[in-house]
Formats: sequence, structure tokens, C-alpha cells
Amino acid sequence: MTTTVDIVLPCLDEAEALPGVLAAMPAGYRVLVVDNGSTDDTVAVATACGATVVSEPRRGYGAAVHAGLLAATADLVGVLDADGSLPPQALPRLVAEAANGSDLAVGRRVPQAGAWPWHARAGNMVLAAVLRQRGLPVHDIAPIRVGRRQALLDLGVTDRACGYPLELLLRAGAAGWRVREFDVEYRPRAGGRSKVSGSVRGTVRAARDMSAAMRRVSRADAPGNPAQLH
Repeated sequence: MTTTVDIVLPCLDEAEALPGVLAAMPAGYRVLVVDNGSTDDTVAVATACGATVVSEPRRGYGAAVHAGLLAATADLVGVLDADGSLPPQALPRLVAEAANGSDLAVGRRVPQAGAWPWHARAGNMVLAAVLRQRGLPVHDIAPIRVGRRQALLDLGVTDRACGYPLELLLRAGAAGWRVREFDVEYRPRAGGRSKVSGSVRGTVRAARDMSAAMRRVSRADAPGNPAQLH
């Protein structure tokens, strides 16, 4: 039986990188480019390259990912950055893992020289250590991932900003999900500067969002809380 897969690409002004990312997408995957309020030619480029465009005017990585999940129709859904930093060729391995045993297949970034600023990498190391303390066997916060659409929605991730991937992993861990991590090459982005890791300010903003996500999940998981995740 053929496995149907939708790939969500959250996009904010990624017209320069999109052609290369879409050209490298494995055959048979439907791509959903979620435009998050771009002011460049992101929508026109995505359309010309044959992608399905979903509009999400509310700014934020989590808002774009959630809109993509809602728009997806395939059982398996992958999420990938649209800036060219992560190779679409890594997706089939994650898809196979999610289709054949794991609840969530995720990537661990293995950076090329200059691809990952020190401040972003240091913050990621701290967060990954917290996740491992909570029993999740990961060393990154799942910048590329594949899971089952309905299960991902049922986790109830509420963050709509940069804290989304961390909250997703925290909730997956609390729910007892089987999470498998694979090394994935991490390259310098194709054009422009990252909205998150491209500056110390962006990294600080992301850390704030992730700290808020961690507090929300910790409150929900507290003993006696009616919203407890287990």
C-alpha cells in the first residue's frame, strides 16, 4: 500500500530559497507552503513550483505549522524549514520510521561550518538536555519531523510562536510517544538571515517562547491537575 505524505513548509519571505527546496522534494509528497505573511514573492514562487499554498496571516512558526496540519489530508505529515538549511532528501527515512513503528521521527542537526551560530547552538543544547532528563532520547528540538496528522493535532500543542517544537516534544514525551532521532545535515540557509538563529535577539525571543511552552506543559502535567497529560 502506498503511504500518502504531506510536507508542511512554514514560510515567511523565503522566495529565494523555495525553488531549491521544492526541486529537491522526494517524488510523491504533496507540499503545503504555509505563507505566514510574506512580503516577497513567496506565494508566486510556491505556486509556480507546483506547491499548494495555505495562508496563515497570524505571524509565528507555531501558527504556520498548525495551519499546515489543519490543511493536510494525508495520514503522515512532515514539517521542514523552507530556508534550504535542511535537505528534503532526509524525509523518506523519517517517513519510513513514522510509518513502521515510531510515533514521531525527528532530525538531529549535524551542522556544516558556519551553519549554526554559537548562541543558537548553545540554547539548543540546554533544551535538549532538559528533554533527555524527561526521558526523551533526543539531542535537538526536532527542526525536521514526521508524525501522524491526527495524533499530532490530538497532542493539543498551544504555542503559536517559536516554542512550538519544544512544546510538541514535551507533550509527546508526557504522552509516552515512541520518538526516534536521526542525524540530518544542517547547511547555511539559502539567502537572507534566519528569523530565529540569525541574531542574538532572535535567539533570545525564541528562548522566551520555549520557556513559556515549558511552563505550560509543566503546569498541565502537575499531579492533580485536570488537564494532566498522562
